[in-house]
Amino acid sequence: QVQFVESGGGLVQPGGSLKLSCSASGFPFSAHKMHWYRQAPGKERELVATITSGGKYTTYTDSVTGRFTISRDNAKNTLYLQMNALKSEDTAVYYCYTTFARNYWGQGTQVTVSP
Repeated sequence: QVQFVESGGGLVQPGGSLKLSCSASGFPFSAHKMHWYRQAPGKERELVATITSGGKYTTYTDSVTGRFTISRDNAKNTLYLQMNALKSEDTAVYYCYTTFARNYWGQGTQVTVSP
């Protein structure tokens, strides 16, 4: 029932930008805090950003602060991650998530930052 469809990833040069989207369904999206996570090969999944249910408050991991912006459109059940000044270490599969989903994860979207 819970479904996340992430999109917007791709190959980008260092310093470039991408905007990721997550279309969510199967739960009351507007009532839940949302997160972006990422996972690079051989590494643990990492929390990147969090946004409260109404979009008023956001938090970021230190490595992306000032470069990434999380936002949401509750009318569209969609979560976004604007990524600027991308670095090679941002290369990972990016996932959206809410605790309502327990251990359900979508397919993610691949972001590759390379010259």
